[in-house]
Order: sequence, then C-alpha cells, then structure tokens
Amino acid sequence: MKGGDVEVGVAPPLYPGMMENPELRWAFIKKIYSILTVQILLTVAVCAVVVAVHPIADFLFTTSPGLAIYIVCLVLPFIISILLYTYRQKHPFNFVLLGFYTVSISFVVGLTCAFTSGRAILQAASVTALLVVGLTLYTFWAAKRGRDFKILGPFLFCSLVALIGFCVIRFLFPFGKITNTIFGCIGTIISSGYIIYDTDNLIKRYDYDNYIWASVNIYLDIINLFLSFFSQVLKLLLSLKARASQA
Repeated sequence: MKGGDVEVGVAPPLYPGMMENPELRWAFIKKIYSILTVQILLTVAVCAVVVAVHPIADFLFTTSPGLAIYIVCLVLPFIISILLYTYRQKHPFNFVLLGFYTVSISFVVGLTCAFTSGRAILQAASVTALLVVGLTLYTFWAAKRGRDFKILGPFLFCSLVALIGFCVIRFLFPFGKITNTIFGCIGTIISSGYIIYDTDNLIKRYDYDNYIWASVNIYLDIINLFLSFFSQVLKLLLSLKARASQA
C-alpha cells in the first residue's frame, strides 16, 4: 500500500511527500481540465463567428459607435474578473460569471484575429496546443520527481509587469521590428513559464474550492501564449509576403 498500490485501486502520489489523498487531488485536476476544455471550445466558437462574420469587425473598427463598443469590450473582462474573484466560490453564480468572462475574452481575441488569414490563426493555434500539452506533461513529470516551481512566481510577476510597461512605451513610441520580435519572444517565454507555474499550483497548492480561479489562471496562460505566437506568426507571414512582392 505504501506509495500507492494500483492493483487495489489506490492512486499513487503526484509528488514526493504528498500528504493529501491523491484520488481527491486527481478528481480536482480532472474537474479543472474539464472546465478548461469547455472554455477553449467556447473561445474557438466565438472567435470563429467573429472572424467569419466580417461586418462585426468592420462595424467596431470603422464607426464611432463601434469604437466605443470596442473599448467597452476591452475593459469588460477586467470588470468581470473582479466579480469573478469575489464570487469564485459561490455556486452557481461563479459559473455564470466564468461564462461571461470567457465570452468577453474570446470576443477580444476574435477581433484580434479578424483581419488575418486562417493560415496564421491555425499555425499559432497548433503551436500553442503542442506547447501547452508539452509544458503540462513536463510539469507533471517534474512534480513526480520532487521538483517545485513555486520560486517562479515572483520572477514571472516582475517580468510580466516589465512587459506591460514595455507595451505602454511601445504604444507611445513605436520601436523597430527587431526590438518588437525580441519582446514578443520574451512574452512567449513568460506565458510558458506561467503555464508551468500554474500547473504546479494545480498539482500541489490550489484548494479544492478554488476550481474556478484555477481554471481562469490556466485559461489566461493559454490565451496569452496563443496571442504571443499569433503576433510572431503574423509578422513572419507579412515579411514573407513583402519579400515575395519585391522579388
């Protein structure tokens, strides 16, 4: 029975020195990824509608009322996230807020992809999916061998704040292509680090009642990683297109 006996139905521990019941933690993890799967599918559906129905993006980006609505769409996820954090343990209101939050984020992502080719979107989505699966499996493998990624938390937070500051400066004073590419790669690394960090928290530290907030954190990590890849793929395709036109 020590260390978990699969033959008698006792799940093995997820990491050395695990004091809680592994079966309860596995049930919690499965619940998180079930919620996350629904969020991803909802995001794909909303993005597909926004990208396919061009009048939506045309109205939002070319008319004054549309621009006002677009600004509201950008602010809305932050407002809902505050409510979601406040009522994250109040069932079923937390699921209702999570649905609105996912749709609001998905709508903004769809607008980001609205005027680009399906090829760029598919490439970014494919690379994101492969990296998310790889990083998740690596984190479970590393946790099983006693590695702890809690130390990444402060470093990732400081890096994220610095990256946000860069984005503000870039908006006011545009930089060159090389600088933008470098910081785009840094954004990808930060998002990848957060996937490892939040997955490690999912394995070891999240309370069972915090399933909504755990889902939100990993969902945002995936969205940020996709947007980082998407911007890099889009730049590459535009560069290749420019060279082809000059040839």
